[in-house]
Amino acid sequence: MKSLPPLPRILLWIAVALLGAGSLAVLALSRGEPVSALWMVVASVCVFAIAYRFHSAWLMAKVLTLDDLRATPAVVKEDGKDFVQTNRWVVFGHHFAAIAGPGPLVGPVLAAQFGFLPGLLWILIGATLGGAVHDSIILFCSTRRGGRSLGQMVREEVGPFAGILALVSTTAIMIIILAVLALVVVRALAESPWGLFTILATIPVAMVMGSAMRFTKVHIGIVSAFGVGGLLLSVVGGQWIHGTALEHWLTLDGRTLAFGLMGYGLLASVLPVWLLLAPRDYLSTFMKIGAVALLGIAIVVLAPELKMPALTRFIDGTGPVFAGAVFPFCFITIACAAVSGFHAIISSGTTPKIIARERDIRIVGYGGMVTEMLVGVMALIAACVMEPGEYFAINLRGETAAVTAQVTAMGFPVTVEQMDQLAADVGEKTMVGRTGGAPTFAVGMAHMFAGVLGSKAALALWYHFAIMFEALFILTTIDAGTRVGRFLMQDLLGLAWKPLGRTDSTLGNWVASLVFVAAWGYFLYQGVVDPLGGINSLWPIFGVANQLLAVIALALGTTVLLKMGRQRYLWVPLLPLTWLLAVTMTAGWQKIFSADPRLGFLSAAAQYREKITAGGSPEQLAQWQHLAANQYVNTAVTATFLVLVLLIVLTSVRKWWQLLSGRTTATLHEDAYVPVR
Repeated sequence: MKSLPPLPRILLWIAVALLGAGSLAVLALSRGEPVSALWMVVASVCVFAIAYRFHSAWLMAKVLTLDDLRATPAVVKEDGKDFVQTNRWVVFGHHFAAIAGPGPLVGPVLAAQFGFLPGLLWILIGATLGGAVHDSIILFCSTRRGGRSLGQMVREEVGPFAGILALVSTTAIMIIILAVLALVVVRALAESPWGLFTILATIPVAMVMGSAMRFTKVHIGIVSAFGVGGLLLSVVGGQWIHGTALEHWLTLDGRTLAFGLMGYGLLASVLPVWLLLAPRDYLSTFMKIGAVALLGIAIVVLAPELKMPALTRFIDGTGPVFAGAVFPFCFITIACAAVSGFHAIISSGTTPKIIARERDIRIVGYGGMVTEMLVGVMALIAACVMEPGEYFAINLRGETAAVTAQVTAMGFPVTVEQMDQLAADVGEKTMVGRTGGAPTFAVGMAHMFAGVLGSKAALALWYHFAIMFEALFILTTIDAGTRVGRFLMQDLLGLAWKPLGRTDSTLGNWVASLVFVAAWGYFLYQGVVDPLGGINSLWPIFGVANQLLAVIALALGTTVLLKMGRQRYLWVPLLPLTWLLAVTMTAGWQKIFSADPRLGFLSAAAQYREKITAGGSPEQLAQWQHLAANQYVNTAVTATFLVLVLLIVLTSVRKWWQLLSGRTTATLHEDAYVPVR
């Protein structure tokens, strides 16, 4: 198909820009009058199109200067296990599934308590000028350096001191992130045979796909069609096990699921990447993009009104869903849909080891991020088209009558009967106190799908589909994250004994995998058996820890560009780096020292100490002691992470000054240039 002549093409893109700007203006200037969610869809699609067409092309050609004649690690180091040349769409599927876990669904839903405008602006601006830059630069750096991890690259490009700090920081943060995500999966699949059946059934389907792509010449389209068919059967087939022995076998408690999840993570870490990890993530991408695309179609068909206002009074930090003002906590709560440090771990872990050509960095790194941006916008819409009273009641704990009275007093009317009817419609006993974001998204998604069909009869089906859909995708983050964690652990173990650091060593792979799985598995298991222990105690620092990873990654990206002689483009990573540094340091400080016990760890600990002093039953005293101890642990861990990352940034700044002043030579630690044959 021939492209348009220059003038019509220019006019077309001007029209797209004006349409996007006009849509944002309608949303930003609305104050009380009804606003259609279609404006959010139009604005985000226009931003997506312009960003990918122009910003990504400029970033790849001018800032990074991709060389498609340069062989990638998958070509140079191909070993059939970790380094495997892979079809670009399979790489995209793996990368997108790995980075787009619960974050783009849950974060925007929770941040909706501020209104729809702050979250929307952060997603659109953060994803294009921050997240896409962050992901692409790190993927580029790792691809040019043999698929090295973030910590290794910091060690080589910035210095040994910063490198050791980065390795320790990233490994510790990864353990917390995976334990949190694993706990979400356990809670979603516990006592849910349908959901567990769907998850288990996709594993052999993915392995057949992987084997077909590896050993046969079957076209990728045929393999994909087989996978999609198997995926749909896995989802639908779950309802057929009701009343059978299989339903009994697949009805598992949290402890059993926790150990099963550890076993799956271990296998995903040590098996060849082509056999399970890449094809399963590719398969999962069909489900996520397909479901989100259907959600977008439902929004276009229904043109639902945004019930949540553009801004709520909770931007001051008094929000009932979570404590903290819109700055900095909107930018901590929404991470994966805008900028997320976890993406740097994937971009310097599995993805650079399977990407076949440097040109694929554009579609995988940049394209994956802006696609996730659209997912985040759809999740925000799902939350904001709900009745605000229902939204807040779902996300507050307590007795139904007390919660509805509290929400109504906040200015968002809701009744007990309304919440009881909602629970009955989606097939649950209650929807009050279903915190975490996932149930809220599932309710919004179910209502829109049922609305297109014109019947509430399918609400329960769509609600449970949405819950399984989220669990399936979180699992893809866990398997990819565990494999990347194995690489990080090998980097650390290799400092003690070099053979353990070799990715081609079977012993090193198994030892590192076992140690890493045991680390996040311990916090997961303790969180399952003890509501106050394990990862439950570290959950409040999840958001800050994740964004601190992005600070480390952007500091590395700035260093590499400086060494490449791209001084005129240093603002590209420095802009999001400066913003995220301000956000994370402010958030971390407030999490530790805020006088609000709902927000500050130390003030919460003091509150529990006061209760202990006042006296109570033995059970109450033991619980308060435990909760107070958790606050002190969170204080210590958060402070440690803040100090470590600040030291890495200061060390990087010192390196920049040395390079700019000519006190040190700009030596890049790229692998030797190998041309594509």
